[in-house]
Amino acid sequence: MPTHLHAPRSRKARAWLAGALSALLVAVGLGAAIATSASAAPVNISQGKLATSSSAEGPDFVGSKAVDGNTGTRWASQFSDAQWLQVDLGATATIDNVQLRWEAAYGKAFQVQVSANGTTWTTVATVTNGTGGNQTVAAPGTGRYVRLNLTARGTGYGYSLWELQVFGTGGATTPSTTPKPLPPAPPGADTTVTHHEFQANCTPTRTLNDDPIVYPGQAGASHSHTFLGNRSTDANSTTTSLLAATGTSCTVPQDKSAYWFPTLMRGENKIVASTEQTIYYKSGILDYKKVVPFPQGLKFLVGSMVATQDEFRTAPGAVEGFECGTSSFNWDIPATCPTGSMLNVRYQAPSCWNGVDLDSTNHKSHMAYPVNGECPATHPVAVPMIEFKLSWPADGTMSDVRFSSGRGYSFHYDFFNAWDPATLKALTEHCINGGLQCNPRGYDLYKPWAGAVLDASYNLIP
Repeated sequence: MPTHLHAPRSRKARAWLAGALSALLVAVGLGAAIATSASAAPVNISQGKLATSSSAEGPDFVGSKAVDGNTGTRWASQFSDAQWLQVDLGATATIDNVQLRWEAAYGKAFQVQVSANGTTWTTVATVTNGTGGNQTVAAPGTGRYVRLNLTARGTGYGYSLWELQVFGTGGATTPSTTPKPLPPAPPGADTTVTHHEFQANCTPTRTLNDDPIVYPGQAGASHSHTFLGNRSTDANSTTTSLLAATGTSCTVPQDKSAYWFPTLMRGENKIVASTEQTIYYKSGILDYKKVVPFPQGLKFLVGSMVATQDEFRTAPGAVEGFECGTSSFNWDIPATCPTGSMLNVRYQAPSCWNGVDLDSTNHKSHMAYPVNGECPATHPVAVPMIEFKLSWPADGTMSDVRFSSGRGYSFHYDFFNAWDPATLKALTEHCINGGLQCNPRGYDLYKPWAGAVLDASYNLIP
């Protein structure tokens, strides 16, 4: 028995039917719903985001220049083949394509790679015959980080990009590095910017032969340290355990960070202050408006217990060394201190982060000190510069006073960030980016009109 097939409608009939259906959907409000349910069009999601690179030809050619939206600035690498440029989109994104605007020094061979963590990379596009100019590379993939892995230069110079633009959807809005507007200053008020800092005042809690950064999970493996801040800190501390702790000796309850340094000794007796110690959070770079908060879980070691006296004196983190009474800039513990005085030390931490690692093998190399007031190309992210200002009740003859790690110039300290992100962000923006000299509440005594970040109960002020 023959099979009967329905004859297709004419083209005219199909067009009429489509038009009628469209009109009907619009009439009942469904046309707009269908239109808005379509996938969002890819947009440039890399502009203004954090960019890092394997090298830079100079301080004016760092990776951030390739994502600043300015076609008059550029990233330029050193003159060798193996280089990379990567951008942190801030959150997971769906990548569609990458658009490159090369300067004369272009990439002949390279891969576009994506990563969820900035460590493990997946290649989503490969170019073997690049010709420079304006180039669009289809690079479908998903990740938070996008990297150009450059393997062969097209010229005898390095690689040079006016702009790297990642088109896709997702990512995160670029966090502001501009201070929130301050309230209007009253007539005649001093608005001069002389400081850009806030304090974290914390009392010593205990001493332990532990170091959760250098000897994690190894209780008793270290020389004695004096701990401040998070009351739970010990050899087994992790980011998770610090954040879960309920107690801190710092003035601001939202600061659950751990701070520690070698215990001061007189003979075999420990000297531990019972008063609050001052930990400054400052700008370490000239352009203080670029400082951003520490990422949660960042940890690092400052100084070295095996430093020589000259190394301690010339270290970029040395500020005033040791002082007591009217004596300052001592690079070892003074031989004597006036009766009733306190032994003090001031020492600064590096304030430039590589933008990827929360720790490193030596607990230092993921951090760097600024150079000429700027973060180096290898460590482009300016974070708060911590400065310890510690004091001990030690006076008189000091010949038997030392640290558990050795002579005075063996002084060092550790930091493990466990701040509440919203509180740290607010203090950083208001006090550091805002050019103020703040107490732990974010209040500048000399500019009271600027207001505070935290109320009298240390809650964030809306």
